[in-house]
Amino acid sequence: MEIDILIETPDWEAVDLPALAQSAGDTTLAELGLDPARHSLSILACDDARIAILNTEFRGKPAPTNVLSWPAEDRASEAPGTAPSLDDLPVELGDLALAFQTCAREATDGKKPLADHVRHLVVHGLLHCLGYDHDDIADAELMEGLETRILARLGVADPY
Repeated sequence: MEIDILIETPDWEAVDLPALAQSAGDTTLAELGLDPARHSLSILACDDARIAILNTEFRGKPAPTNVLSWPAEDRASEAPGTAPSLDDLPVELGDLALAFQTCAREATDGKKPLADHVRHLVVHGLLHCLGYDHDDIADAELMEGLETRILARLGVADPY
């Protein structure tokens, strides 16, 4: 998977984001039976202040969050608990933004390695770009189960 990363916040140098994102992205696509070499993703590695602005602008929530995603196409399934169609995916799957301070705080609070939490958030955001969501219980169970399987392949403990 081709991943374009813009690092706005030097704090991200504490983790090897390019390597973490690459392994998370490739493993996610492979788990879904997709060829990682055929797709790309862009990631903005920012701080809480920047992501709060984006969260306000795009979701109407004036607060920082851990990850935001902008899918290239709306692929959400109409039936709750049903995987979205992955036929005819675009080359460019979408964009993610990750906030360092929120990610680091959540990792510390959850007593997990920052690298594992970042992998989880990349997987989570990429699944949103592919049309998965967690708007209802059935969709959340589907998405969380898939995340757990992908993270296990990466050697990351079940985050749920």
